[in-house]
Amino acid sequence: MDLERRYLKTIDWSVILILVGLAVFSYLGIAGSAAGVVKAQQQLLWYVIGFIVLGGVLLFDYRLFYSSAYILYGIGLILLIGVFQATPINNATSWYNLGPVLFQPSEPMKLFTILAVARYMAKRADDSDRFYYFYQLIPVCLFAIVPLLMILLQPDMGTSLVYTGILATMLIVGGIRLLHVAYLGCAVGGLFATLTLLYHFKQDLFFKIIKPYQWDRIVYWLNPDLDAIGKGFQLKQALIAIGSGQLFGKGLNTPSQASFGWVPVGESDFIFTVIAEKLGFVGASILMLLFFFLIYRMIKIAMETKDPFGSYVVAGVVGMLTFQIFENIGMTIQLMPITGIPLPFISYGGSSLITNFLIVGVVLNIGMRKDKLRFD
Repeated sequence: MDLERRYLKTIDWSVILILVGLAVFSYLGIAGSAAGVVKAQQQLLWYVIGFIVLGGVLLFDYRLFYSSAYILYGIGLILLIGVFQATPINNATSWYNLGPVLFQPSEPMKLFTILAVARYMAKRADDSDRFYYFYQLIPVCLFAIVPLLMILLQPDMGTSLVYTGILATMLIVGGIRLLHVAYLGCAVGGLFATLTLLYHFKQDLFFKIIKPYQWDRIVYWLNPDLDAIGKGFQLKQALIAIGSGQLFGKGLNTPSQASFGWVPVGESDFIFTVIAEKLGFVGASILMLLFFFLIYRMIKIAMETKDPFGSYVVAGVVGMLTFQIFENIGMTIQLMPITGIPLPFISYGGSSLITNFLIVGVVLNIGMRKDKLRFD
């Protein structure tokens, strides 16, 4: 442990203040949903634990994560394998039931994947030809694809997609060639073209690849009015609630769609809807500004860090948070299909919140030691 006064002075305290602001929005959003004040108070307890975890991470030099990156990645894979033996919850084997709490291993696996990819790329940072050939991308991609596929089998498509955001951001920062981006774009385009052909000519095979409920999410995302009181109900109610918030919102204590449960899972996946309804456009905008400044401060840390490993780690975190924020808010306003991705630091849930605090702790750790003296 080497938390000295000079390191305390270099902590990005603005990030801490942003987290406090997000805690306020999280409490207001959960309290304003059908879950009520009790769940909101529990979330504050998770926040207290999260800040303790963050402080604990700052006690150690982040370079310890470099030496243990592959070990942590292996532990994460074991946890993902083991969860298939757990009792399904909501038709998904995504959680370990630990009695008073549910532990979702796919959450910490995000950090473990970022660390593993960052270590692999950092060892080759001085090689200008590290990604000259397309096959050189395969090891990097496998680090993300393996947990992605395992999470997809749980099934949890929303969380699995986060790994694509992590991988894409780290490859861009790592210097992937535009030619290779074109290759990957053609591969993705070919995949969609194949699925389109299967849908039109081999629907039995198509629905073995794409589950019916997953296809329904796309259909009723594009047009929720097709079944406004059934499969399109969640999105329809979310749009009504957000629109009814208008400029300044209905107020924290005013009975609303969210508080009466008309917005399903308002304390979790659709918490942005609750905030927009209660606090209006102004309140929702302030929340998005907090997220913007959080991402901005992280990008600043990444740009100022001289250590390639640290830069890659922060880049992966930025990609992860940006993807989750965009997808979660986007799905509530019909910009993106509905998935089970929570809004970072806002949605109710211990595993997600503690993991995010752990990740932010690593980022702050990198930032506070970016100018470490070479004599240390």
